[in-house]
Amino acid sequence: MNKQQPILAVMAAGMGSRYGGLKQIDPVGPAGEAILDYSLYDARRAGFKTVVFIIKPEIDEAFRASVGARAEKAGLEVRYAYQTLDKLPEGFAVPESRVKPFGTAHAVLCAADVLDAPFAVINADDYYGPQGFALIYEHLAKAETVPGGKAPWAMVGFLLGNTVSENGSVSRGVCDLDEAGRLVSVTERTRIEVQGRAIRYTEDDGAAWVELDPESVVSMNLWGFTPDFLERAREGFADFLRQNLPANPLKCEYYLPSVVTAALEAGTAEVRVLTSADKWHGITYREDKPALVAALRRMSEEGLYPKDHLF
Repeated sequence: MNKQQPILAVMAAGMGSRYGGLKQIDPVGPAGEAILDYSLYDARRAGFKTVVFIIKPEIDEAFRASVGARAEKAGLEVRYAYQTLDKLPEGFAVPESRVKPFGTAHAVLCAADVLDAPFAVINADDYYGPQGFALIYEHLAKAETVPGGKAPWAMVGFLLGNTVSENGSVSRGVCDLDEAGRLVSVTERTRIEVQGRAIRYTEDDGAAWVELDPESVVSMNLWGFTPDFLERAREGFADFLRQNLPANPLKCEYYLPSVVTAALEAGTAEVRVLTSADKWHGITYREDKPALVAALRRMSEEGLYPKDHLF
């Protein structure tokens, strides 16, 4: 496999409905930085030189003027891709009244034209920490096809207990690993809640709850893929729509873990799970913001980030 400079892809098309605003550009750092600015800073010092922002056309102007401009100031080559509902396989149409995006795997497919090298994928509204970016960059920079012709993908995992919110439910990809630290499967749980001292999930709107181990490894969408991922995702998208649109036309979503799990089951990919010691931070709900602001200020005071401006 030819070595190419890894790319960072940032999924930033969500409008932050649960948070109550455009959290991708909301200031949270000591000097008014957005949470995404910290990911760009950490990615740049890990070695990434190109970033692809996957956004909605509606936020283009505001995003370019804020986060995009700061990314360019940091010395990153900036590319843009747009996640729109009409980007569907031939033979499919957007269901009437649908406004919800088609999910994270669809977001990455919308950027296929500008993802021409091994790439990492992150959420715009999560703080991952510097170690995660260093690990995923190192993996992508030296990625080689593994024995059996399998694609050499990777994921940075976090402990579930460090990724939940006290202010409401969250969606997490719960992972099953083998003894060698490779991913066996990842299951998207879309409603995980803290209930007293326990963490539980439901799949039937709360009629029944299942407890989860807080030490469970979860995906926070910090993935590392080779370009063949795009073909795998494209191949599976039509089947996904065919199976899910009739039953759930307005809300079904095509997730990255679905593509990964299908490749694992088919034996076409191997996913190394890279463990980061950094603590995850995020703002799913507006009530999460004060804790994040305090954590970022503390990290700046401790010297992990510049005390003034990141860029």
